[in-house]
Amino acid sequence: MPKDHLNTVFKGALILSISSLVAKILSAVYRIPLQNMVGNTGFYVYQQIYPLYGIGMTFALNGFPNFISKLVAEQPDETSKSLIARRAFHILSGLSLVVFFGLQLGATWIAAHMGDVNLAPIISAVAWMFVFMPWLATGRGYYQGKFLMGPTAVSQLIEQVVRVAIIIMAAYFSVRLGWDNYRMGTWAMSSAPLAAICSSLIFTAFGLRYLLAPAPAPAPTHPLPSYRKLTKRFVIEGGTLCLVAAVVILLQLVDSFTVMRGLVHQGQLPEVAKALKGVYDRGQPLVQLGLVVATAFSATLLPALTDALAKRQPIEFKRQTQAMVHVSLALSMAATVGLVALMPQINRLLFGSLEGTTALRIYIISILFAALITTYTSVLQSLNEYTAMIIGIIAGLATKVLANYIFVVHYGINGASAVTVLSLAVMFAVMWLGSPEDLQQVLLESGYLIKLLALSAVMGIVVILSCHQITALVGPILANTRGMAGIITVIGVLIGVLVFVAGAVYARLFTIREWLVLPYGKRLIKAVAKGKEHHS
Repeated sequence: MPKDHLNTVFKGALILSISSLVAKILSAVYRIPLQNMVGNTGFYVYQQIYPLYGIGMTFALNGFPNFISKLVAEQPDETSKSLIARRAFHILSGLSLVVFFGLQLGATWIAAHMGDVNLAPIISAVAWMFVFMPWLATGRGYYQGKFLMGPTAVSQLIEQVVRVAIIIMAAYFSVRLGWDNYRMGTWAMSSAPLAAICSSLIFTAFGLRYLLAPAPAPAPTHPLPSYRKLTKRFVIEGGTLCLVAAVVILLQLVDSFTVMRGLVHQGQLPEVAKALKGVYDRGQPLVQLGLVVATAFSATLLPALTDALAKRQPIEFKRQTQAMVHVSLALSMAATVGLVALMPQINRLLFGSLEGTTALRIYIISILFAALITTYTSVLQSLNEYTAMIIGIIAGLATKVLANYIFVVHYGINGASAVTVLSLAVMFAVMWLGSPEDLQQVLLESGYLIKLLALSAVMGIVVILSCHQITALVGPILANTRGMAGIITVIGVLIGVLVFVAGAVYARLFTIREWLVLPYGKRLIKAVAKGKEHHS
């Protein structure tokens, strides 16, 4: 790969990574004010249908664009690139219409199986976003296939900003005008197609020229795959990418069909069950934020990983893989233990009560396994190893489908949280066991895992003891206020970071390469080096 071209790829990957990071933070953060404005039951109404939106956006943003970009990159000339994009658009249009009509015609049936027929209008509202999915996915995939990440990055940010703004406005008017929760939910989910329309405008020129205009000339230099072969590739390769990207959302979809019904079967009144499901759903934005922290910095190593593979440098590839896995695991472990230790204060600060603290503490452990799954799937995809991923995801989803309802009936929302963690653990275990031996060893080398577990345990204990000490000093009444919960949380985070960083330096948890990936890692290395010189 020429150096100039490689620089373009790296810059494009960086632009897309930054826009994805901003979009993910927006996607997680807006749900906290939403819950505060509409309450547990209003939040339940929104979260019940959110997985349908999430799956649609996974199709339009990650899964199919990544597959289409691969198709476009495979073509030898401009005419072939535009024609393959056109065929991809036709296939996706057929798929999206099937999904759209399925959701519209089956809205009442789906809502009934979720245990709440009042959700039907909200399902109908979100269905409209699938109409715009082919346009978005094809536009994004075409430009990514030409290593132009700007249009995808801009459309992604526009989509999130518009959607979040409409959702918060819907919540505001709901409170101000006294709407019921289902009317609020319908307006909030209408944000999905409206945001899709706005982000689709980025691809207007591309669509009019390549998707809707007459076929371009001259003729392609080699025959394109038939619609039949292309559809087969869409189902197998594109479907796999979508499945990988939508793992956490698919687990949430299972929750939408089982948690509310399971709570009612347990003996809860429907209104109480809805509120409890809303409490359980508090965990989702926290997990999303934890995953952003855990995977953002390790993702910066992906271009180097791809480059090492392209240049056939197995030793460098292994080093980059080890750095990715170690950084992702350490950050996800630190985020998980920190959130579990501070959960009572975080729950009070963000959501105004301590309801569901145990369930949220269990749910938060999802960050650890979800981060590992994300990292391992990135490496396995770069190696074109899909079998372990597919089997792992199917095994994890099967675990969730088979066990969730039973656990909810017996253990309530604590049971739902436990099954989510178990499902992700099964997914990762299958992927890890099915991955190449070198990739398995990355997790076990140099006593890294033992050091990390010991350090995380020490950090968790210190944070919990510090919070108890502050609570004892200020008294239980003041400690139970939202403001003091915020102060204790900030102090706990600072103590946790200091303990973890100091412990990581002392235990030599990271290599120099791994420290450099982390924020301020370079400064820390210099500070440690100066300290050693001073003492010698």
